[in-house]
Amino acid sequence: MRSFAVFLALILLALAGIAAFAYPAWLATQALGLDFKFHRVASRIAMLTFLVGFLFLARRLKVGDRVSLGYGLPPARFFAELGKALLLGAVLMLPVLATMVVLDMRVLKPGVELDAVGWTKLVALGLGTGLVVAFIEETAMRGAMHSAIARESGPVVAIVLVSLVYAATHFFAKSRVAPEDIGPGGGLTMLAQMLGAFGHPLGILDAFLCLFAVGVLLGLVRELTGNIAACIGLHAGWVAIITVVRETSARRETGPVAFLMSDYDGFIGWMVLAWTLVIGVALWWWYRKKGDRFI
Repeated sequence: MRSFAVFLALILLALAGIAAFAYPAWLATQALGLDFKFHRVASRIAMLTFLVGFLFLARRLKVGDRVSLGYGLPPARFFAELGKALLLGAVLMLPVLATMVVLDMRVLKPGVELDAVGWTKLVALGLGTGLVVAFIEETAMRGAMHSAIARESGPVVAIVLVSLVYAATHFFAKSRVAPEDIGPGGGLTMLAQMLGAFGHPLGILDAFLCLFAVGVLLGLVRELTGNIAACIGLHAGWVAIITVVRETSARRETGPVAFLMSDYDGFIGWMVLAWTLVIGVALWWWYRKKGDRFI
């Protein structure tokens, strides 16, 4: 559990960086004529703080090598597995999308009339966003964090603890600071908003459980394959699909099944959680054939 405590402390340090440095950093961008949003500057401060701390701790925890980070496969095979998983992840989202259509859970946004060029740009945006998010999150969580905890406490503990962190950190990105609240205490205001959701656990329960289940699924794939190639591909495929859906449609706020979609992002929720469990079984079967690593 020592490794988990170290990573948890690093996350807390990154959050503290927002409180201490977000406002001065934002002032610096304004002085340079850069019209960056306050929440974007704050989030970059947190990322930078985490990255610096991670680079310092990686060697001490012995997770700075390619294998520990999940990149042990030869590059050609790594990207081949990533590509297969990306396609598999997109295909596995089809039942989720079909359920949304059948239950009339989403409505097209007004004025959405994309031609071939528009769809190509939107899909490219989804893929780009998915790959960037997946590489960052999977390297840190299913790579370094998973390896460090698994060595000390075993794969089951690693999967559970990393999944809890994975689910919790997703709620940090939802915070925004109103222009009138930007000031010397703006960092603290944003930090309070980031942590505020956890003061009302029932309000985020559906989204949290869904994200936790996704984390467990990715952790299982990480353990079965011994690397993060498939984790990155699956993660990127899911984010790409969600990006396209959210850009072209909106959650139907009323109706008998509206509760099946979370207020968190208008996509995940109880329905996606149910499908995640089914998808998890399918992925366990698929990757179990490739190795017998999980105990």
